[in-house]
Amino acid sequence: MPPSDFANANIDEIVAQLTTEEAIQLIAGVGFWHTYAVPRLGVPSIKVSDGPNGVRGNNFFMGTPAKALPSSTALGATFDTELIKTVGLKLLASEAKLRAASVLLAPTCNIQRNPRGGRAFESFSEDPHHSGMIAASYVKGVQSGGIATTIKHFVGNDKENDRMAYDSIISSRALREIYLMPFMLAQKYAQPWSYMTAYNRVNGTHLSENPDILTGILREDWGFDGLIMSDWFGVYSVDHSINAGLDLEMPGTNKWRSLDLVTRSIGSRKIARGTVLERARKVLELVQRCCKEGGEILDGDGVERTHEGPEDTALLRSVAAESIVLLKNDNGILPFKSTSFQKKKVAIVGGNAKQVVLSGGGSAALKPSYFVSPYDGIVNALKELGEDVEVTYSEGATTYQQTPTLDYEILTTDGRRGWLGTWHSHKSDGSMEVDKPIKEDQYIDETRCFFSAEYPKGLTRRWTLKLKGYLKASAEDEMWEFGLTSAGRAKLYIDSEVVIDNWTTQRRGDAFFGSGSEEERGRFLKKKGVKHEVSVEFCNVRAPAPESGDLDELVMDSNPAVRLGGTPVSSPEELISSAVHLAKEADLVIAVVGINADWETEGYDRSTLKLPGLSDELIDKVAEVNKNVIVVTQAGSPVLMPWAYKVPAIVHAWYLGNATGDAIADVLFGKVNPSAKLSLTFPKREEDVPSFGHFEASEGGKVWYAEDLYVGYKHYHHRKIEPLFAYGFVNTLLSRSLPIQIFTLPTDMVYHTPPSLSRIFNYRSLPSTETPRTSLSLPPSA
Repeated sequence: MPPSDFANANIDEIVAQLTTEEAIQLIAGVGFWHTYAVPRLGVPSIKVSDGPNGVRGNNFFMGTPAKALPSSTALGATFDTELIKTVGLKLLASEAKLRAASVLLAPTCNIQRNPRGGRAFESFSEDPHHSGMIAASYVKGVQSGGIATTIKHFVGNDKENDRMAYDSIISSRALREIYLMPFMLAQKYAQPWSYMTAYNRVNGTHLSENPDILTGILREDWGFDGLIMSDWFGVYSVDHSINAGLDLEMPGTNKWRSLDLVTRSIGSRKIARGTVLERARKVLELVQRCCKEGGEILDGDGVERTHEGPEDTALLRSVAAESIVLLKNDNGILPFKSTSFQKKKVAIVGGNAKQVVLSGGGSAALKPSYFVSPYDGIVNALKELGEDVEVTYSEGATTYQQTPTLDYEILTTDGRRGWLGTWHSHKSDGSMEVDKPIKEDQYIDETRCFFSAEYPKGLTRRWTLKLKGYLKASAEDEMWEFGLTSAGRAKLYIDSEVVIDNWTTQRRGDAFFGSGSEEERGRFLKKKGVKHEVSVEFCNVRAPAPESGDLDELVMDSNPAVRLGGTPVSSPEELISSAVHLAKEADLVIAVVGINADWETEGYDRSTLKLPGLSDELIDKVAEVNKNVIVVTQAGSPVLMPWAYKVPAIVHAWYLGNATGDAIADVLFGKVNPSAKLSLTFPKREEDVPSFGHFEASEGGKVWYAEDLYVGYKHYHHRKIEPLFAYGFVNTLLSRSLPIQIFTLPTDMVYHTPPSLSRIFNYRSLPSTETPRTSLSLPPSA
């Protein structure tokens, strides 16, 4: 009998036949990404996969190449619900099927009460209605393709530091009107099949065990009848979470819902067996729905695949371009024309121009099936223009927090990009002595190895991985700086010389969802023409950290990881000087700056809204010697722009996924007229942000939402603070007519349809799209 036959099962009969043991096992996951199967009753397991800007699949380590969409803030900037529905169906649902996943863990629907929040890029907008309507379209699109969505993180998970413990203190009205509103709208208009609870507390109680919100609001007030699952490792009790209405604990490792603990809770009458069966029923109902809507996934071979047709590539590029916001375009410097290049020379500067910056970090990260950098996109567009223009490049200022990975700098002996790994067991589970290899010469094409659950069979609990490859030869002698981070312990050797010791002792850090070390750095002189041997020895046992008094040598049973990065050594002054020299000689300068997954990521918050390093100084300096500076910023949320008045053009490109460089070039060269609007307010100063001064948790772990209803643009309006660029700000390459109409609703009518907006006129030949926006203000007496 194929697994999809469960679509025809009678759930009442299945629940009646469940043993207590089976019911308990159903309400906790199996491994990282699956639900529990009950073969004797024909209940299959279903697979879930992370989103929201793609479908990663099972593995962080050596993952399946995937389509990478623009960040959620970028999708929100389109204001185009039909486009988002198309993205959900044609890009996300189809991709989930390629990953053999029945459930997509997306969309994220929290509110950016402070743009410093580490996962601000994952949510659609600071405006609750805007966020909720985009989320509804996302859900509709994905679920119309037979894939379940899991709207998250329910609710108040608006920062990352100390995320499993802080307590969001929110007034009842703000909770309803701001933070619950996006979820409520998605529920009203799209009915997600599942919800994921947040890590944090709200008003004293963790969300995974909060009956007022899970049962009172979600199920009783809103009528939700689907499944509620926890965020990964976001359950903190046995009885409280089950009684509150949490149906499924994820993942299935280190779980609270073990047979022993739940059986004891039933025996002590802290939980009723009937309640466990209610939780199990919701799991069964979701499994059945997935069988009905996407049975081919359950009947398939479970192998993850990559497929990208011309239509997919075109849609990825189109959506990315439609997400770009033109913030400034003085004197019509954009789009570029043949007359833009009198000297036949363009300078591209900035730390983001050649880097792989396609998404924020954490659960949203994935391995892209392809990537076009801003530099490559611009160079390709110049070739298409047919102009014989010389392109010069200088990094100008570094933007990384950790040294860049060496995915494209390390080779195997036969010349492939990557290195080879040999896995070793230890003499015993408790031993640190390395034993025979279990798996030899595994090809690995990445230098950030986050293993999560992908290990060879036969390893002891403690194990060692030895990685070896060869650095690409340099054209001249060159000093390099390398960085080594681990969730475990590691050493870096180059030509058998220890360059970095992150093994003997280490410093605790925030990497790898907070389980990793700080990056330790070391330097090595690369010789001209020499392919130096590079090797890393990694063990999944954490080293002591005496500086912080933490001497625990914990075995990393969950999420061991190691990361190697490196870059040539240059002084900041040399980098800026080089960029300025190129700028002097060029017709125009394209400065590609911003942040990346080092700075904007799950696990911790940004410490500042400033651009990293000397990026601001770089723009100042090149603007002094060239009046035609176009700044392209890459960030999933606002950054400060103290140089905004010094440059004629600013393009905000968010994180755009696979087609980053092509989409940026399409806007710069006028193939696409940018029509996106800011989904977030960009402040002039950090002090202007609504939650400035009360974003961090107090000594008691409380985060006071003291701005109450005045979140996002409401704060700026209420306080009469002028932002740098307001929520909804839009600029285009065209002269257009979009009249503003003000109308008054009759006071004696409960319902009234306002007059439609006037027609929009496009006075140039460039194709353009526009999503008109209507705002409603209530009278002061309302």
